[in-house]
Amino acid sequence: MNFLHTMLRITNIKESLDFYCGGLGLKELRRYENEEGRFTLIFLASHEDIDMAAAFDNETSFPIGLPMIELTFNWPSKDLGAEPLEGGRNFGHIAYQVDNIYDTCERLLKRGVMISRPPRDGRMAFVKSPDNISVELLQKGKSLPIKTPWSKMGNFGEW
Repeated sequence: MNFLHTMLRITNIKESLDFYCGGLGLKELRRYENEEGRFTLIFLASHEDIDMAAAFDNETSFPIGLPMIELTFNWPSKDLGAEPLEGGRNFGHIAYQVDNIYDTCERLLKRGVMISRPPRDGRMAFVKSPDNISVELLQKGKSLPIKTPWSKMGNFGEW
């Protein structure tokens, strides 16, 4: 058995790509639009995971073992508008290891992303996607030295 991807429903493609690609640094690998089914699928992966994975077999398949996020956008209904998304208690969060927790959080803050759990310990932080998906950020290797202003920040909301 091989892990393929985690699917996350989104309500706004532009905002979601700004968060996942612009903020977190993931790369869009493929986009599939289905007119009949009225949905768009966008597959994302980290640059490091892409570098470690085997080359693509062809345009429609991904190397086995390439961990990906599948963003699923259900096109709004002409009558009802966008489908409201509500989180479930059975889903906790997705997690990424980052080279520098402080730089990553600073980049996200500059993009208007609220840091729900700041990296006070130089090791771990939590942020939320535009669709309220909790994302854990973990420092690669050892914790960074504790640093202000992060060490003095409190939690914001749920994470």
